[in-house]
Amino acid sequence: MTRSLPLLAALMALPGCVIYSSGGGGGGGGADYAPYVDWADASCYWDRYYDDNVWWFEADVYDENGKGDIEAVYADVYDGWTGEWVDAFELYPDGGAVWFSAWQERSTYLDCAYYDYIVDFVAVDSSGEGEIYTLDLY
Repeated sequence: MTRSLPLLAALMALPGCVIYSSGGGGGGGGADYAPYVDWADASCYWDRYYDDNVWWFEADVYDENGKGDIEAVYADVYDGWTGEWVDAFELYPDGGAVWFSAWQERSTYLDCAYYDYIVDFVAVDSSGEGEIYTLDLY
């Protein structure tokens, strides 16, 4: 573990986002596979029409049992500094693999000026199996 500390410190100095995934794309040898998040992103932008910032969350979710087996996808947001839970958002399917939702900032506990959030994208299928895909925003 001590050998990885300099590498971790160097990675933390880079701008952008860091992605961690708890799964590996599909389940074991049985007929029921867990869904997996292949890619995810989140950000915030100013929307002049709403006169408010808008947070958006997007994930590409797959299940080897078919897209109909995916029950829900959520984005759970944590404070990257304290580790405390901040807010949660349900994502909705677009008919394919993409799950998406957008929320006006005034309807959330998030702040676009604060970018030390960790977003856990959670995908769950009909049998309760799932995966967490973690995205660090900074």
